[in-house]
Amino acid sequence: MRVGTRKSTMALAQTDMIVRALNQRFPGLGAAAELFDTSGDRDQHSKLGVHGGKGGAFVAEIRRAILSGSIEAAMHSLKDMPGNEETPGLIVGAYLEREDARDSMALRPGLTYEAIRDSQGASIKIGTNSVRRAAYARQLFPKAEIIHFRGAADTRIQKLDTGIKQTMPDGVTEVGPADALIMAKAGLERIGLTNRVAHTFSLKEMLPAVSQGIIAVECSERDWQTRERLAAIDSEDSRMRAYAEREVLWVLNGHCNSPIAGHAHRDHDEMYLTAAVMNADGTRVVSATQSGPVDKPRELGRSVAFELLDKGAAQIITATRE
Repeated sequence: MRVGTRKSTMALAQTDMIVRALNQRFPGLGAAAELFDTSGDRDQHSKLGVHGGKGGAFVAEIRRAILSGSIEAAMHSLKDMPGNEETPGLIVGAYLEREDARDSMALRPGLTYEAIRDSQGASIKIGTNSVRRAAYARQLFPKAEIIHFRGAADTRIQKLDTGIKQTMPDGVTEVGPADALIMAKAGLERIGLTNRVAHTFSLKEMLPAVSQGIIAVECSERDWQTRERLAAIDSEDSRMRAYAEREVLWVLNGHCNSPIAGHAHRDHDEMYLTAAVMNADGTRVVSATQSGPVDKPRELGRSVAFELLDKGAAQIITATRE
């Protein structure tokens, strides 16, 4: 069984989790990773919108391989899968158990998070490629300069430590070097860089991206053998939380430049969902929190999304498109 994945260190680490789980559950299966060089990996300078957002940059090429039959399944970070569209013929066969969904900050040697926090980021350059993280960073560190910073997680850390500048999407202008990076905590943990986490942002400080921390395994909806195998490693808790959070994206028709955040958690038979939409500079934020039965996650997500729309989310999203 072949599981498609990107060539980055983090993608390989995530795919290894899937491969090991399948081979443990089905001895003799021989599941293995199949590597893809996606357009988002080849182009480390442009903004992701140039490639059609995260979906076009990191997902589309691997999806085509499933549809063509050259691989049976594909690993995706669920937050990278477009929430406002579907690919006919494909289905998520498994949602792995969710890891830490929170964001974190990594620092160049010699800096402390406390100093950056107390100075509100004065004279500090904070790197990120996420419009959501940038919006929150502008709230938390109003005196900092937020710079465009792309690349695989380990590559970004290397650039941070060595003081390398980052080329802007125009392919000419250089920014940086960065003093700090905002990255997914789970991502740093997956590649063995937990020691670089200088600060973990609380959910109130920085609400995560929708489905952050969840690994999804996609396959052909007609490949029942693969679907049966993937069902054996599926986490029902992750699936239900993903359904709730991604329903918000679906209703809002969010795109790659929309700073949309969402996070669901369970308490016995009740699910709680918080979602937010903000403009790029973080000066306008609308948020909503609701709860509902754990077995009706999409209904909860839809209700939260409608509340956001009532509070003006559509106008914010439209402005980010422009």
